[in-house]
Amino acid sequence: MATDLVPEVVQPAANSSRPATGPRRRRRTHNLWRYRWLYLLLLPGLAYFLLFKYLPMYGLTIAFKDYVPFLGYSGSEWVGLKHFQELFTGPDFGRLMFNTLLLAVLTVVFVFPAPIVVALLLNELRVNVLKRSVQSLVYIPHFLSWTIVASLTYLLFSVDFGVIANWIHGLVGGQKTDYVAQADWFRPLIVLQLLWKQTGWGTIIYLAALAGVDSQLYEAARVDGAGRWRQFWHITLPAIRPTIVVMAILTSGHLMDSGFEQIWLMTTSLNRDVADVFDTFVYYIGITQGSFSYATAVGLFKGVIGVVLIFGSNFLAKRMGQRGLF
Repeated sequence: MATDLVPEVVQPAANSSRPATGPRRRRRTHNLWRYRWLYLLLLPGLAYFLLFKYLPMYGLTIAFKDYVPFLGYSGSEWVGLKHFQELFTGPDFGRLMFNTLLLAVLTVVFVFPAPIVVALLLNELRVNVLKRSVQSLVYIPHFLSWTIVASLTYLLFSVDFGVIANWIHGLVGGQKTDYVAQADWFRPLIVLQLLWKQTGWGTIIYLAALAGVDSQLYEAARVDGAGRWRQFWHITLPAIRPTIVVMAILTSGHLMDSGFEQIWLMTTSLNRDVADVFDTFVYYIGITQGSFSYATAVGLFKGVIGVVLIFGSNFLAKRMGQRGLF
């Protein structure tokens, strides 16, 4: 009778250590077929990145060659780091780096915080009609091309028929100032264009983050006697802090991208010394002078700096206790 109470020991099968690939494969196939329409919608995006982002990377090899279009990629002579040495030791590198970094600093200081401030101000509006109207008016300029923005800048700030230029001249008097042509006013005009064109579109992201804040937190704060400033400091800002960190990381990767079209349209013969950046320099060297290898080396250098900035800012964000981008 005692032996009947002893449970039977089941011996493991000889092949039990092998993974059950059959059920897993059937489950994976089932999921692929179940979500087939979603994967089908994913194909155009994958094709775009494959054709226009990854395949063109093979062209970066001409930065290490004396590229001749008639010889092609494989037939051109390999010269190693020759073009990079010319870039770093050339007379234009210091000026290009200074102009690009200065525009990047101005963008971080003035342009990056602007959508956050506008989103916080719009979030405080309680009349929905007024809030939506202001928001629409603010982000409409995003849909205008840089050609239209540059044309409006010339119409407003030129010395001959500029409305704002004549208005400023009427206030301060003296000799009329051509704000568009003078080198001292190039960077302020660039920053003003970025503020007017990009601020409204950036507010959408922060307003979406603010919309996810639980209203009960504000109610509990008011019950505890917290004023508007305390609610803003302890509820609103912590709620959008992860979004600010992610946008800061993404912005850091584009600090070397000053924007070719905007800079090109605002460049004149009088402000070229302060307007030349890496983006316009690539056009001058690569397209107008045919130095494709040298222009590719400049672009590759700019891209490497962007990658380093993204990984560095993401590392700093994690060290400061934030989640980071990856």
